[in-house]
Amino acid sequence: MKNFINISDISLEDLRKILKDARTRKNKRKKFQTLEPDKGLPLKNKLLFQMYEKESLRTRLSFFIAIKQLGGEVINIRANELHFGKGGESLSDTAKILSTYGDGFMLRTDNDNKIFEFSKNLSIPFINLLSPSSHPCQVLSDIFTIEEIKKKKISTLNICWIGDSNNVLNSLISAALKFNFNLNIGCPKNYRSTNLFKNNIKFDKKICFFENPKTAIQEADVVFSDKFVSLNDKVDKLKKIRDFRNYKIDLKLINHAKRNAIFLHCLPRGDEVSDDVFLGKQSHVWQQAQNRVHVQKSILLYCFGKLR
Repeated sequence: MKNFINISDISLEDLRKILKDARTRKNKRKKFQTLEPDKGLPLKNKLLFQMYEKESLRTRLSFFIAIKQLGGEVINIRANELHFGKGGESLSDTAKILSTYGDGFMLRTDNDNKIFEFSKNLSIPFINLLSPSSHPCQVLSDIFTIEEIKKKKISTLNICWIGDSNNVLNSLISAALKFNFNLNIGCPKNYRSTNLFKNNIKFDKKICFFENPKTAIQEADVVFSDKFVSLNDKVDKLKKIRDFRNYKIDLKLINHAKRNAIFLHCLPRGDEVSDDVFLGKQSHVWQQAQNRVHVQKSILLYCFGKLR
């Protein structure tokens, strides 16, 4: 039994095995229907629970499809429908019940401590679907997409993030340290989150911050963005939008990247990217979203010890 909580917790060898398995499975499904199961049904008779304390579209649907394609079953539960949410049942007791009834548990939460506590108390595989400090499934899937499009190892590419310091960026930094790629971060100085330094992350020369987005994006092979204001941000939203007004990715800004640079966005989008970039030839956001299914299938198999 293994967990998938943070990219920093997992060896590069195992991360590479996940990506390799995802490529193989995607190639074999080219003529399959959406719910047509993979050969071998590796998760046959397995029941997994998903709990969402935050809104979700891509993560919820892609994991549902991933589990079904692997031959497993899934139940979506809401914290506010459980005793854990309103009845005062402890997290540790909830974890033991989940471990008794099911074979795996996945959580999307706005509380990092819940990720830590569930990981301690569960006796079944546990996957972090998103927390305030990390979004590991998203970022590993993005690495898959980058290498699929560029046909190169990410360690040979220059990656650029333009936007807020958030959970996706935290996981991207962990990935940069693990996969050894260059990462430029364009972000206002006042918005550099202390969360970036969690788990004793030490930046090396491959990870650089820039206040000037034009400087950050130069020589970029891949440009990432995310919403300036996340759904549950407890900030002055109008002020934050003003502070990020020069960080919007439009054609003028992305032209400072390499001519063949690609644009990625984890979605949903806001005002941080113009339509002509988001819907343009450099954008691969739909391929990026679709690849979540394939990579998450391999993450599940990693957790169950069934990677080929």
